[in-house]
Amino acid sequence: MKNVGIVIIALGLLMTVFTGFSVLTKKKVVDLGALEINKTERTPIYWSPIFGIGLMVVGGVILLAGRRKLN
Repeated sequence: MKNVGIVIIALGLLMTVFTGFSVLTKKKVVDLGALEINKTERTPIYWSPIFGIGLMVVGGVILLAGRRKLN
């Protein structure tokens, strides 16, 4: 449980610092038999830093719960 808590805290910290990323997607614009034209677009994915803070809190609770079971 200790390792899971640490990983969740680290993930929450990363989600708080980096609030999004972009994914490259290809879209087919024209398809005329042998002729094919594609367009590459950036699709942004964003989230609120509050989710990262919440994840850090959950990770801390898991970390503390894991310590109490060992004692």
